Amino acid sequence: MFGFALCLAAASLTGTAELNAELVFPLDHRHNHAPGIVECPGGDLLVSWYRGSGERSADDVAVYGAWKPAGANTWSEPFLMADRPGFPDCNTCLFIDRQQRLWLFWPTVLANTWESCLTNYRMASRYGAQYGPPAWDREGIILLKPDDFSADAARLLDQFLAERDTSLPPAAQQRIEELRRRLSDRLYQRLGWQPRNKPLQLPSGRILLPLYSDTFSISIMAISDDEGQHWFAGKPLIGWGNIQPTLLRREDGTLVAYMRENGPRRRIRVAYSRDEGITWSPVTETDFPNPGSAVDGVRLANGHWILVYNDTTSGRNRLAVSLSEDEGLSWPWTRHLENHPTGAYHYPAVIQSRDGRIHVAYSYFVEGGKSIKHAVFEEQWIKGE
Repeated sequence: MFGFALCLAAASLTGTAELNAELVFPLDHRHNHAPGIVECPGGDLLVSWYRGSGERSADDVAVYGAWKPAGANTWSEPFLMADRPGFPDCNTCLFIDRQQRLWLFWPTVLANTWESCLTNYRMASRYGAQYGPPAWDREGIILLKPDDFSADAARLLDQFLAERDTSLPPAAQQRIEELRRRLSDRLYQRLGWQPRNKPLQLPSGRILLPLYSDTFSISIMAISDDEGQHWFAGKPLIGWGNIQPTLLRREDGTLVAYMRENGPRRRIRVAYSRDEGITWSPVTETDFPNPGSAVDGVRLANGHWILVYNDTTSGRNRLAVSLSEDEGLSWPWTRHLENHPTGAYHYPAVIQSRDGRIHVAYSYFVEGGKSIKHAVFEEQWIKGE
């Protein structure tokens, strides 16, 4: 019954703004995690995720996908999208560029550690629910060669440790020394970058693929100025805990990167770029809580912004959607896609379809198993209208 669709919510205060949701496939005992989602030119929806017996330590992990054809009420049976046999294939993201080509990005883990990731891509110009798995035209690996960032990173690390004003236990001191050693190692500077959130294509045509490193808990942009033929590295966003950036663009061209917190601050991190993603402001904190979980955002056709995140400081049992009408200066409206005492509802991927509706795919972990859930609603639902 992989093609089933289970309606899990349909709520409205006025009868005009509903939240509808279903599981992409029945609850499964395997680890199903980290989705991407796109709407294709014909209106079909495609969701990706990874599945296996674990994460980086499980060599059977591969990338899967499922279609929801335009006008359909059910999802297709899951199908294999990518697999490097014998190696874990993990976080997925999907993207359709201005040429209407479909891209899949994901990391292959070489040595069962996040530090050993290589980011892969596949691109297809012919795809759709009627075709099953996309017919990939091209695939490759994105190799990055950032400028040496060890001096800046060491300075910010010293500043971070000074702000904590506490002595570290011996084990932590040893980890810090190992981190300092890796900072000046070219292999660690170039290896371990992996995707999580969808790319952003700018009006200039530049494509920004947000990447992050669990080696250093920092982020970077892989940048292409030739429609994805070649990629180069921007300057790293170094905040010692800022990973998995999602990108939003203001009308004046300023880019805003909201990032998961991977340290002690328990707040979503943020940085800004005014040169199309090459350099970034210092990484600071927002007021949004974060338990160490992914966040995603999208700019709507009317210019409003959506942010989807776990609005807790511990646990992933609550998944929120916030709305800003002033490009992130304020966020007066928030509603919850999930709010339960148990379970994990996390790693959201959000898009807006051509009909104006907002789609969120996210990992859905409950006592009976794991799946990917798809929720759809209109902007008015967030406001309770």
